[in-house]
Amino acid sequence: MSRISIPSVETSVEASKPLLAAVQKQLGVTPNLMKLVGHSPAALEGYLSLNGALAKGTLNVQLRERIALVIAEYNGCDYCLSAHDYLGRHVAKISSTEIDAARDGRSEDARTEAALQFALRVAQSRGRVNDADLDTLRLAGFDDAAVVEIVANVAVNVLTNYINNVALTDIDFPVVRAKTA
Repeated sequence: MSRISIPSVETSVEASKPLLAAVQKQLGVTPNLMKLVGHSPAALEGYLSLNGALAKGTLNVQLRERIALVIAEYNGCDYCLSAHDYLGRHVAKISSTEIDAARDGRSEDARTEAALQFALRVAQSRGRVNDADLDTLRLAGFDDAAVVEIVANVAVNVLTNYINNVALTDIDFPVVRAKTA
């Protein structure tokens, strides 16, 4: 059971209701994470704004979902693993093999693997990557905009991982458990 209450959309803070309605319209559901974050309209707006902006960036949905998976695995966040496993399969159309590989920072595609390894290195080093980490990513074909977006995707996923790990948010997706915790 969640350690922070998960209100229904109807009982959510008034300022969060339009934001939650937009999530419902986009996804067809309002996940527990959104309702929980909706306790703070500012936090919900900030999360949705950053996530929405990154969706318009240079990284495609498949790579963004894979980054979410590797970071959720690293942080031991079962809620985010469950959500991004589902979204990866059903929205981004990533194969089961590639979803499993992404959790370990791997991919059959060398370019994708370079991005996942860099994202994992950002999380592990708290952003203190070395020149070789950047060189490897650039050699894989990523420009400076992509570097910034990979870091931003790591950050937005760390945010939700931490919120869910603090709250122990009730998982409302098919449950996937972290290998590490």
